[in-house]
Amino acid sequence: MTIRLILAFIIAFLVSSGIGAFLVPFLRKIKAGQAIREDGPRWHMSKSGTPTMGGLMFIAAIAVVCLIVGFEPMMNGEYGHIFCFIFALIFGAIGFLDDYEKLRKKQNLGLSAKSKFLLQLVAALAFVFLMRRTGYVTTNLYIPFWNVVKPLPEAVYFIFAAFVIVGTVNSVNLTDGVDGLAAGTSIPVCLFFAVLTYVWGTEFLALGIFASAIAGGLLGFLVYNFNPAKVFMGDTGSLFLGGAIAAMVFAYDMPLILIVLGLMYIIETLSDIIQVTYFKLSHGKRIFKMAPFHHHLEMGGWTGKKWTERELFVLYFSISLICAVISFVGV
Repeated sequence: MTIRLILAFIIAFLVSSGIGAFLVPFLRKIKAGQAIREDGPRWHMSKSGTPTMGGLMFIAAIAVVCLIVGFEPMMNGEYGHIFCFIFALIFGAIGFLDDYEKLRKKQNLGLSAKSKFLLQLVAALAFVFLMRRTGYVTTNLYIPFWNVVKPLPEAVYFIFAAFVIVGTVNSVNLTDGVDGLAAGTSIPVCLFFAVLTYVWGTEFLALGIFASAIAGGLLGFLVYNFNPAKVFMGDTGSLFLGGAIAAMVFAYDMPLILIVLGLMYIIETLSDIIQVTYFKLSHGKRIFKMAPFHHHLEMGGWTGKKWTERELFVLYFSISLICAVISFVGV
């Protein structure tokens, strides 16, 4: 089992980085450049025109791993990794449509917020229904650290699950704001599930292969996305990644672990909610220099120190890694 988890990581890394060598020049050739927010940090304007939709490289890598390393589990009737991949792929498709609209309009506005929300909600409910009917998900809510299980009515669980999934997907999307940040924050999250598989045993092997593949694929993507980025993952990649993480927490039947494991995602989301709410209530005042939180740090919020993109990468990766270790203790 250990060999397969390591193999999944290595193959995903090689495929992702290998595809990038061809994909990045192709995206540049077709002028699939990212439009940058005009209200963002002014130094980000230099990134305008950087190719987007780079998430395709790690999506393809994960697909290869699921079919090759995950082939034997499929032959044994284990399809958890395939269900998770397809679910994440649906969110990736929503992101692809959003990226396409941005490129078509030549501005940083894609699908409407309402359209994205409805598509995500339908996908979330369909996934939970499928996982429930195939036995991967129960309506018993596991509370980590306390080792307590609380049964919920099925309808309540479905509403809760849809809220967590849509929230997770959009939180990961918000984290994708500076070079390498979403990938760097998410690698420890995926490694957590890979290590958990090693401890829990072969029953979770297929899911562990999926988790390990995401970590390897993201590392391959960072070859091109680490500051200064040659390509962005785009909503194609960030929504796929958010969908994959949401799928895993439910496939492992422990969605509440995200409170600790996904702390950086939560901070990003809360900073955005707090900023918008306070801005409206105070008629134009702000708590953060800019939301989400990584932009606040980038612009020297509170302390006056302006964090570089590389420093933000190290900060978020380190905290995410610490959260993964704490989460491991909690389960």
